[in-house]
Amino acid sequence: MSAGAAVRVRRAVDGVRWYLREVTGESRWEAYLARCERDGVEPMTRREYERHRTDLREHNPQSRCC
Repeated sequence: MSAGAAVRVRRAVDGVRWYLREVTGESRWEAYLARCERDGVEPMTRREYERHRTDLREHNPQSRCC
C-alpha cells in the first residue's frame, strides 16, 4: 500500500470513529467527565448521566413535528 493510500484509509477510519462517537454520545460523556474533574465535582455514573439527558430531552423538547 502506498503512503498516500494509507493516509486516505487512516482519514476514513478516523472519520468513521468520530461519527460513531458523536452518534453514541461517547464524546459528550467524556466532556462531562472532564468538566467534573476540572470543577472538582463527583461525576454521576454513566447510567445516571444518560437518564438525566433523556429526562431533559423529554421535558424540554426543542422541536416538534406538529
